[in-house]
Amino acid sequence: MRATDWCLSSAGAAVVLATSSDEQHPAENMADGSSETFWTTTGMFPQEFIIGFPECVTISKVSIQCYLVRTLRIERSVSKDPVDFEQCIEKDLKHTEGELQMEEFPLPDSQATYLRFIIKSGFDHFVSVHRVMAEGTAGHT
Repeated sequence: MRATDWCLSSAGAAVVLATSSDEQHPAENMADGSSETFWTTTGMFPQEFIIGFPECVTISKVSIQCYLVRTLRIERSVSKDPVDFEQCIEKDLKHTEGELQMEEFPLPDSQATYLRFIIKSGFDHFVSVHRVMAEGTAGHT
């Protein structure tokens, strides 16, 4: 079975919460499949966003394209509401001057209805998230 990118709005994903809001760069940009559009934070850290899936999915890997993110934590929930998150991974990202950070996080057989991304710190006051991908398959394993 081919893995699906569950973070695409075309796959039914939705950004159900984002702590920053910028009319020019809304949170929905993270789920549109394009690296050209992005969500930007406004102000202090931590910042977070939650992506909800249309059903419980089994995720094998999460990837993120972002800029100026220093510390990122990813949590998952299998609840029908975005509550009861448990930590999957936390990582300090490398600073890449003038280009997007591309990070992959293997999450073997992680079940999730929601993923929460917490940007704990940045290399600047503002960071951007261009694209988030969660590869996996529908349903329970």
